[in-house]
Amino acid sequence: MTLITKDIQKAVAALNKGQVIAIPTETVYGLAANIYDDNAVNSIFEIKKRPNNNPLIVHIKSIDELASVAREVPPIAEKLASHFWPGPLTLVLKKQKTISNLISSGKDTVAVRVPNHKVTLNLLENLNYPLAAPSANPFGSISPTNTNHVFQYFNDQIDIILEGGSCSNGIESTIIGFDNNEAILYRHGSIAIEEIEKITGPLTIVTKDNTAPSAPGMFTRHYAPSTKSFLVDDCRKELESFGTEKIGVLQFQHKIETDRPITQYVLSSTGDFMEASKNLYAYLHEMDSLQLDILLIEKLPNINLGKSINDRLNRAVAES
Repeated sequence: MTLITKDIQKAVAALNKGQVIAIPTETVYGLAANIYDDNAVNSIFEIKKRPNNNPLIVHIKSIDELASVAREVPPIAEKLASHFWPGPLTLVLKKQKTISNLISSGKDTVAVRVPNHKVTLNLLENLNYPLAAPSANPFGSISPTNTNHVFQYFNDQIDIILEGGSCSNGIESTIIGFDNNEAILYRHGSIAIEEIEKITGPLTIVTKDNTAPSAPGMFTRHYAPSTKSFLVDDCRKELESFGTEKIGVLQFQHKIETDRPITQYVLSSTGDFMEASKNLYAYLHEMDSLQLDILLIEKLPNINLGKSINDRLNRAVAES
């Protein structure tokens, strides 16, 4: 039976023994292991059933530790790290030779960030190594934003889930890579592209690659419910296309007024993108548990974090 605990020292002991544990971050919960233990890192891939060509993110305790995992850091990367760390920004940088090819999927780069969660920062302060930690879900499934989600996925497959409450951001980090000193967006995430571009200027956007992705989250299908799902512009109009199916509707701001017996969730009644982001995966988990026939999901306005949420939804409904 997997133990859900707030005991940092139990988590430290498990990691020091080469185990994989689940940890909280401000984005989503992650499956974590010592980056210098290849057996433990390989276990992450096995537990998640994650393709080996999909690199992992390394979590460090502070910007001061960056040089231990990355080299040749461009000035614009230093500027982004200074501005957004700790926080939901991942940088793809040239890796140190000590970084395993397992973590980098054979590339000469490593994805790295400083998480903004007091529990995991406390954990990292008690370790003498960084942690590799992709999201704590089977590959392609809805990411977890609380310990119950992780428990439902991996009970008996991991020993410890470190309790850290519900994730405050609710979707994964924004990922930025570099070509010389030019910034490239590899994944939309919890920091809106508009905020990044205030520092970088206009970004090159390369967010899809099923063959040799430069960063996590670039597969066409990802973050997906098991229930058949459709992303639409107008849920009310689309309802007319269905007959007696049990239908769930996920709206951005307003419920649909209808006589049909549908199950409805609203991401943010005030139209707040951050609230919508925090609620997205939690609501998808809830709806996916209701044995509905169909999920109708409304696109958000394609601005600010709406772009990031739409990115997740487009991947969630994509064909394999």
